[in-house]
Amino acid sequence: MAEVQTPTNFDTTEGRIALGTTMIGIAAFVLLATWLVPWNPVPGGTPDPVPADAVFRPDQVERAEDYARWARVWGWSSLLVSLAVVCWLGFSARGRRLADRMPGPWWARVILVVTALEVIGRLVTLPLAIAQRRLQLDAGLSTSSWPAWALDLVKSELVDVVTTSIALVVLFAVARRWTRAWPAIAGGLLAVFVVAGSFVYPVLVEPLFNSFTPLEDGPLRTQILELAEREGVEVDDVLVADASRRTTTLNAYVSGYGETRRVVVYDTLVDDLDDQQALSVVAHELSHDRHDDVLLGTFLGAAGVLAGVGLLGLLTGVAERRGRPRVGEVGAVPMILALAAIAAVLASPLQNGISRQIETRADVDALRATNAPQPFVALQRRLAIKSLADPTPPGWSQWWFGSHPTVLERIAIARSVDQRR
Repeated sequence: MAEVQTPTNFDTTEGRIALGTTMIGIAAFVLLATWLVPWNPVPGGTPDPVPADAVFRPDQVERAEDYARWARVWGWSSLLVSLAVVCWLGFSARGRRLADRMPGPWWARVILVVTALEVIGRLVTLPLAIAQRRLQLDAGLSTSSWPAWALDLVKSELVDVVTTSIALVVLFAVARRWTRAWPAIAGGLLAVFVVAGSFVYPVLVEPLFNSFTPLEDGPLRTQILELAEREGVEVDDVLVADASRRTTTLNAYVSGYGETRRVVVYDTLVDDLDDQQALSVVAHELSHDRHDDVLLGTFLGAAGVLAGVGLLGLLTGVAERRGRPRVGEVGAVPMILALAAIAAVLASPLQNGISRQIETRADVDALRATNAPQPFVALQRRLAIKSLADPTPPGWSQWWFGSHPTVLERIAIARSVDQRR
């Protein structure tokens, strides 16, 4: 008797469309990354990091390493616990039973399931978040009260619930309407959603966590605007964020697009740094804007989402033949969130590797724009001491989670650029 062949996902129209969507997303990502990511940002090549003892005292290194060690313990523990919980709910019948209990139309049930899973994930990791918060308080890195911290946590969860709910409702609506072509259509729409989110984030989300006031007239404001003009970046305003109400760290960034573009500096930066060091920070951020790094990251993210939705179509097609709910059925929400969480962790090395290259280019540009390597080196040292940054993190940790070069790498780059002037 002839053996009956079970069709694979690639033999179905939906599977072929999902495969095509995945390949298009991967191809777009590779093309963008190859073309626009600065893979050799340092003239003459990236130098080896400087020795830690050439920059910091032994007690400073010891304090930073001790803080970073415990920060990694709490951070990695939280990541592992959240992944375990989301996978437990996503790949077992428990998540489906939770979805089945939700009342209302399908779209309302999707939102309720997302909310329930977000709350569960937050509650199981809350003790670890509290431990991390205590560590920051003991180190003097946090200034906010516990109620203010809790309020920021709630706001962050609400933002996550809203964005995730919108994405899943769009995905499910498309999957219910176009049962075969949904990977391509939903992938395209969610890629557009990523791009749109990048534009509305400064307007809708940033004000939830900080208040902004114009930087008062004076030498620093004048120098920032002059620097932006020299770098060819049109800036509508220079604003100060009230970051000191929750942190002691120093930062600045360029926010918005077109006529809404503005330079935002933390009030801690204005109060704690001299003008040359503050300009070094701003020059770094202006480089991001001059090279459209936010747009590059947005388009890379959109391509990644397109590939991810295609891959989701392939994986859920296999899962469906094994009795799992298909995309469009509310019972599939926990499984999709579990797959998304796993994908985010697995994609971190690639995402952060690209980020480190972009950040290195911004450092090189800042050194060129300010022509002041010594203030840059002094700034990096001060930032590291202020934030208790580990000067020599474990190599695999830096590769997987490090979005910026280490402080010792950044100082080595500054000295290399200085020698080549």
